[in-house]
Amino acid sequence: MKAGRRVRHLLRYRQIAAALVRNGFGYIAHELGFPEQLPFIGKKEAAPSKTRGERVRLILEELGPTYIKIGQIASTRPDLLPADIVEELEKLQDHVPPFSYEEAAAIVEEELGASIEELFLDFSRVPLAAASIGQVHEAVLPDGARVAVKVQRPDVDKMMRIDLDILLELARAAEDRLEWAKRYRLREVADEIAKVLTEELDYTLEARNGEKIAAQNAPSGQIKVRVPGLHWEYCTRRVLTMEFLTGIKLSDTKRLNAAGVDRRELARRIASLMFHQILVEGFFHGDPHPGNFLVLPGGELAMLDFGMAGRLSPGMKQHFATMVISLRNQSSKGILRAISAMGIVPEDADEARLFDDVEQLREKYYNVPLSKVRLGEAVNDLFKVAFRHRIVLPSELTLVGKALLTMEGVVTALDPEISIFDIAEPYGVRLLKERINPVNVFRKWSDKIPDYWDLLTDVPKNIKVLSGLVKKGKIRVELSAPELNSFLRRLDRVSNRLSFSIVLLSFSILMTGLIIASALSSQQSILWNFPVIEIGLIISGLLVFWLVYAIFRSGRF
Repeated sequence: MKAGRRVRHLLRYRQIAAALVRNGFGYIAHELGFPEQLPFIGKKEAAPSKTRGERVRLILEELGPTYIKIGQIASTRPDLLPADIVEELEKLQDHVPPFSYEEAAAIVEEELGASIEELFLDFSRVPLAAASIGQVHEAVLPDGARVAVKVQRPDVDKMMRIDLDILLELARAAEDRLEWAKRYRLREVADEIAKVLTEELDYTLEARNGEKIAAQNAPSGQIKVRVPGLHWEYCTRRVLTMEFLTGIKLSDTKRLNAAGVDRRELARRIASLMFHQILVEGFFHGDPHPGNFLVLPGGELAMLDFGMAGRLSPGMKQHFATMVISLRNQSSKGILRAISAMGIVPEDADEARLFDDVEQLREKYYNVPLSKVRLGEAVNDLFKVAFRHRIVLPSELTLVGKALLTMEGVVTALDPEISIFDIAEPYGVRLLKERINPVNVFRKWSDKIPDYWDLLTDVPKNIKVLSGLVKKGKIRVELSAPELNSFLRRLDRVSNRLSFSIVLLSFSILMTGLIIASALSSQQSILWNFPVIEIGLIISGLLVFWLVYAIFRSGRF
């Protein structure tokens, strides 16, 4: 960490250190290299009485709105964080008091360039709802249109950027100093959180997300959802003005029953809507909790709050559909193929153990009625397996798991007997059919023809360049394989001994021939006045003795 940043954020470091010590993580402050002059660092901390996950949650709640939001986003990454921590992070809620009307009015006037009285016929002094980033006020435009105005908290952008700056610094320091932080890829988690939070600070991105969801109704017309209309002349990065919708929240069971809403049909519509967004459109609402749905008069369904939205590429949609079908059919090999296609599997991954983990997961759901199986839970279980084997999954995919888990909680509250797999299967089958459709296959290949053509036309040039490098001796191939080198050395010794044995055998045959010739001629075999046979026998004996000694010495007889 740079000294300048430490000094600039000293107050926030003190608050973080205090929270860590109070919740049994003071040792982390030491290991991260917090300044020794900070209070609390030297204090002895009490033995923790709560679980690790609970203590992490308490720290985030103590540090305020930014860290609560960080925890909520981190809870969408079960592939990067341990299960016990994710479970506690999912309990984080925004309990943030609203800011004053005067502050809200000042921000609106600054952003829109006019007074509240000029901009609106009426602007409520009391907000309808308040969250960590902003709050919503009811208002009336000069043309009489009733609107909801979302106003960002004063200085929240500045405060969040300071907190994110510190978060990234701590993540980098943790990976440099702590083995568990490196194992959990803490820097990657921090980068992803910073990206999502930075996007949520820009209300114009939320507005465009809403427009994309609204446009999804146009092509099919089968799965309809109402999205609040936008008044773009009243929208900026810090102010979002949209149509005011009045309806019944999904959590208000009494009002739903009084209005005669078919809860089973409503549950199927919500599930179908989410699968249409995920598997057909590839763009979906990232946080479909009950507060983000309304049942409008006449039974029309509306979605709200598009600050968190997910995207799936065409390839990822296909892989996810394959995984859903494999889960449906309880095919361990199909699940493994899908996971491998979707994520980056480490080279040293234990494939046998990975298969065993998937098999155990399959047995968990084996012979369980599909109406009792929760797809979101099953997907999250797979992400936990991925975490255990250090398989890196794209963030877009983990948000799918979070959205499915949230959606299932909504629809099962409406209809406890609903089978999510039965609703998801037609969408998965549709994607698989599209994948093998000859027209789509041809289109996919035709899209790649320009790339292949460029590659083909570059071949002569590349061959010429390669030939020039070869002539200049600038290409050198090096292979390093310690086990192969050891094997080659042993093979070399064996071949040398075999060659030696053949030479010894040839020498023995020659000596045998000389002995037989000497015996037949009844003369002593003397060549150039030397006793050849006697000397040859001595040499042969020495060679045989050396060969036997070498074999015994190698330990392999």
